[in-house]
Amino acid sequence: MVMDDAMIVLGFEGSRDQTEKLAAQLQVPFDLIKVHRFPDGESCVTVPIGLPETVVFMLSLDQPNQKLIELLLAESAARKHGCKKSVLVAPYLCYMRQDIEFEPGQAISQLIIGDLLSRCFDTVITIDPHLHRIKSLDEAFTHCEAISLSAAGLIGTHLSNNAENTILVGPDEESEQWVKVAAKHSGMPWCVASKVRSGDRNVKVALPKVDFQGKHAILLDDVISSGHTMKEAAEALLEAGCTRVDAACTHALFAAGAEQALKASGVNSVISCNSIPHQSNRIDLSPLFAETLRARLY
Repeated sequence: MVMDDAMIVLGFEGSRDQTEKLAAQLQVPFDLIKVHRFPDGESCVTVPIGLPETVVFMLSLDQPNQKLIELLLAESAARKHGCKKSVLVAPYLCYMRQDIEFEPGQAISQLIIGDLLSRCFDTVITIDPHLHRIKSLDEAFTHCEAISLSAAGLIGTHLSNNAENTILVGPDEESEQWVKVAAKHSGMPWCVASKVRSGDRNVKVALPKVDFQGKHAILLDDVISSGHTMKEAAEALLEAGCTRVDAACTHALFAAGAEQALKASGVNSVISCNSIPHQSNRIDLSPLFAETLRARLY
């Protein structure tokens, strides 16, 4: 189905590839938001004028602080130039980890950012947000439609070509939700390791009672950030007899030194979805986002 001119996808220069892919899937126009940065760090944001009623903003919110300000400026400007319904597609959604006050005085960023974005956008769509103590994204995004998708099925399908003598492994208990779904789509057996803490900073990974001898293991999680848990799990799997260990994730966040740490631990390769642009990207999420948008906006 070809959509009319009632919708456009807008993105920033840094999200050009994601913006183009989503617009192509929807068969609608796309354009870029212009940003000029002044010497003091402030941003002058310019959107196209004469916009259609529905504007989809495509922006992954890794490295979020500057992006958030420019996104909010762009959304406000779009409202003054034709936009009646604004939709944010944020493949990676920032500030979702801090969902309680861990120490007195800490800001609960999940609720603050959720409130801010949900008051600006009519719909927010993301994928595999890093939620812990809430079950649904709309508990944090209380003023708009909030849609949380998962890439686990896509990852499983992508990995199915490597199914022979391969096992999917979740590096900790929280990863089970993704590993279970990916295993269903890949046809692979699966298991989940557990974290064993012997101090605030000393965390080891304990493998389940599974015969790993001669197996190809693929570690799977939603995010690879520091890489510490993946590293510990990879070393344990190789020690248990695996002949090869790879890793897969939705979000290749990769803090400084993470890739080197994974390689040093014996991880052969990493694949990720293109929620965050990275050299490990192998799985395009735009068809999944487009399918969701078509179901709601057609």
